[in-house]
Amino acid sequence: MAFLGKLLKKGIKLRETLEQDYTSPLDLQKSELRKLLIAAKDTYFGRYHYFKTILNGFKNQDQDLFYQFYKSNVPIYSYEEINETWWAKSREGIKGVTWPGKVKYYALSSGTSSASSKYIPVTADMIKSIRKTSVRQLLSISKYDLHSDFYEKGILMVGGSTDLKFNGVYFEGDLSGITTSQVPFWFQHFYKPGKKISAAPDWERKLTEMVEKAKAWDIGVVVGVPAWIQILLERIIEHYQVQHIHEIWPNLQIFVHGGVSFKPYKKGFEKLLGKPMLYLETYLASEGFIAFQDDMQSDAMKLVLNNGIFYEFVPFTTENFDGEGQIRKGAEAYKIDEVVAGRDYAILLSTNAGTWRYLIGDVVQFTNVEEVEIIITGRTKHFLSLCGEHLSMDNMNRAMELTAAALNIDIKEFTVSGEECDGLFAHRWYVGTDDAVDWVQLRAVLDEYLQSLNDDYRVERTAALKEVYVNVVPSEVFYQWMKINGKEGGQNKFPRVLKSERLQSWKDLVENSVF
Repeated sequence: MAFLGKLLKKGIKLRETLEQDYTSPLDLQKSELRKLLIAAKDTYFGRYHYFKTILNGFKNQDQDLFYQFYKSNVPIYSYEEINETWWAKSREGIKGVTWPGKVKYYALSSGTSSASSKYIPVTADMIKSIRKTSVRQLLSISKYDLHSDFYEKGILMVGGSTDLKFNGVYFEGDLSGITTSQVPFWFQHFYKPGKKISAAPDWERKLTEMVEKAKAWDIGVVVGVPAWIQILLERIIEHYQVQHIHEIWPNLQIFVHGGVSFKPYKKGFEKLLGKPMLYLETYLASEGFIAFQDDMQSDAMKLVLNNGIFYEFVPFTTENFDGEGQIRKGAEAYKIDEVVAGRDYAILLSTNAGTWRYLIGDVVQFTNVEEVEIIITGRTKHFLSLCGEHLSMDNMNRAMELTAAALNIDIKEFTVSGEECDGLFAHRWYVGTDDAVDWVQLRAVLDEYLQSLNDDYRVERTAALKEVYVNVVPSEVFYQWMKINGKEGGQNKFPRVLKSERLQSWKDLVENSVF
């Protein structure tokens, strides 16, 4: 690792990074799709959808023909559609369904869009791609002023259990558990919390063991979902009776986060520090490593264009999606050279895990088309538009961040739901904080920021969106709900918008909690 540190300080780049730096996005993506189609042409899926015919489109000089062939032969798939028709067969042990060979692993998604978990295939090729992109992000930090000794420090990766469940056909678990269970040998000395603790299936037990071991570790990087990392740091500080985490880990310099926006958590997180840290965002979904932040001067992440994923983008509009976030028939998708900055797009993925034109549910916006830099603005099913207010997850995160700063409180979690109000509509916010706060003032400040961030919301607040309610709830209630629903720790995160049965289960818990 010391040798790696010297290379990092010299700004060494992988071939894939150089390739992306000096090749047009369209050429990279065209090549990636061709490789995917060639690899899968003899699978059941590939034969059914005429992959060999589609590949003929790559021979033509017309830059768009290959994509027209692809779109006309392969439909857009939701999880329900591709799972029922194809992936379910793969889980029976049938080889070569949507990708060559047998799929050994399935990642259980966090299930924030629906009540039940999704089973996402994770192939050996996808695991290799995730490793490559992880190294690319690691190498990207060479641009920062970090001493070479930093690269000899421990990396704490707080994810799902590596003790995967095996049903006789395949292993299942959290994606972080799947990838961590196969940590390369050269990395094992630096990887914390180590194999034994990582295998613990119970989050509370894992948390306790990490706290007890914390003082023996020299941690330089922490990786994980913000809410669970914050809980861990708070427990360590309390256990050792110190003022901040840097009394335990003086060399801690980088927090690599993903899964949800860090903005609402940042104020509370920084109260736990003794000195500033670098924050790097990753976009590692159950379906693949999509993007990562490689420039601290920008909040955006760079799409990874040449590592096993072909992207398509569907404008997130009422023409393409219904009120429940379901994609409409005939929705038009665009390739990488056809997108424009500042517009919301739902992402379709075709990958070396056997996903094809798959709607993953995330909504992104390009901030820089030339550099293929994006931000995540929400999910297709995590937005509120009861009467045309079009409130995105990005609006919610930013408004909550500003509200916390204005009131000088630490908001650890929040969620929102829609309801009827005297024949019209209302939003009901549940705000998780352990600080004393006047809910009337909180409501007013939050509403004001939402109106300043979203013109549609501001207009509807004078029309059909008649009321905004705020319930202040102890943060522990949010974590209780996660535990009850089997979503504690790992990559799991609390849904920002609650609907249907999830909303009812949340209401039941809140009403029966004493606070």
